[in-house]
Amino acid sequence: MPLPQPDLEVLRKAQRGDEHAFRLILTAYETPVYNYVLRMVGDRALAEDLCQEIFLRIYQGLPGFSLRCMFTTWLFQVAKNRVLDELRARERKPQSVLTLDDLPPLEVVDAPPERVEAIDAVWRAVAALNPDLKMALLLRDVVGLSYSEIADSLEITLATVKWRIFKAREEVQLALVREGVALEFGEQAVS
Repeated sequence: MPLPQPDLEVLRKAQRGDEHAFRLILTAYETPVYNYVLRMVGDRALAEDLCQEIFLRIYQGLPGFSLRCMFTTWLFQVAKNRVLDELRARERKPQSVLTLDDLPPLEVVDAPPERVEAIDAVWRAVAALNPDLKMALLLRDVVGLSYSEIADSLEITLATVKWRIFKAREEVQLALVREGVALEFGEQAVS
């Protein structure tokens, strides 16, 4: 399902500094942004901190936001840039080892154990993707942005978006095959 754009009047009020209007925007977009950031960095506390920084940047930048582009495109450009800054900073400093048990679980209500294991395998495969592939895949399949919104958000061509999503899905499927996990997507099965 595509991520809706904010009401234009609410957006204009927020641009003029109306805190109530900004809270409406924050409420509408904090969950998709958090889910995206969490899957990119794999740490709940860090994702919460980054989301606070992202929305602070959005609040500060709103007066200069041009209505010529979609709000969600701009929002995820800001999120992408902050996440990339964090990932680069991680590369420069020593890290503690992150185990699979530390990754956030996906909540599945009343699912059979084999389905929960399969979903966990999918998220492990997504976590193992390189950041470029992971960003494109998450923006499409988790956040629900269109291909053109992803291209604008990531500042890459539409063809590159399509390739990255194709490649990410392919790598996830290959990882699932290596783990012996079979998932059904619509009419076809992945095994």
